Amino acid sequence: MTDPDPTALVECRNLSFGYGERTVLSDISLTVPRGKVTALMGASGGGKTTILRLIGGQVRARRGEVLFDGQDVGRLDRAGLYAVRRRMGMLFQFGALFTDLTVFDNVAFPLREHTGLPEVLVRDIVLMKLNAVGLRGARDLMPSQISGGMARRVALARAIALDPDLIMYDEPFAGLDPISLGTAAQLIRRLNDTLGITSLVVSHDLEEVFAIADQVIVLANGGIAAQGTPDEVMKSTDPLVDQFVHARPEGPVHFHYPGPSVAEDFGGGFRS
Repeated sequence: MTDPDPTALVECRNLSFGYGERTVLSDISLTVPRGKVTALMGASGGGKTTILRLIGGQVRARRGEVLFDGQDVGRLDRAGLYAVRRRMGMLFQFGALFTDLTVFDNVAFPLREHTGLPEVLVRDIVLMKLNAVGLRGARDLMPSQISGGMARRVALARAIALDPDLIMYDEPFAGLDPISLGTAAQLIRRLNDTLGITSLVVSHDLEEVFAIADQVIVLANGGIAAQGTPDEVMKSTDPLVDQFVHARPEGPVHFHYPGPSVAEDFGGGFRS
């Protein structure tokens, strides 16, 4: 194995993965630079969330390596994997808050679970994290009493509770109104720079993502179709990338999932 790249917090090297007989990722290599916002984009089913799961050790690669700060996640034992995960924060789609806990207790959960800090210190940390996302005043509310955009911000406060090195965002803008979407996007950028963390964002919202990302990676057909700055990706002449970034209905990505022909599926009903 070659030495890890010191400028990268995450490296995927010649990575392949699939579910059953379906190959999702085929021999891809990418890096997530330290201290930067990297966007992972592409058509649905292209393997974006799968990469987050591979980094977090939820699934293991068929071939290749997933390095987090130089450690191969796929080779870690249970204790090693848990230690690495404590250095990661995850913002799930739609927040995934505990519905029977208050906003305060949702953010306090990882602190109580993974540290032995006294409650007085937990309280101060939780209030600081909630203040960072503009929701210190909502600490006593239940998830059912806040909006979807607010729930996403509470989930972000929970994700940064342990001061992680990496935060992974799985569709953080899905279902948000334009104001909440813009607020969430700028919050990701501001927290990344203020806290000195590394962010990996999976999203389909090109305008918002291109405005905050340092690097954009576009996945397609099991590989990487484009990788570079938002401006470089936007100017790509690759037909698939062009179709994706300009939302063209016709192109290499087809509407129909590959399968038997209509004549084969419906038999004699379509014969003349």
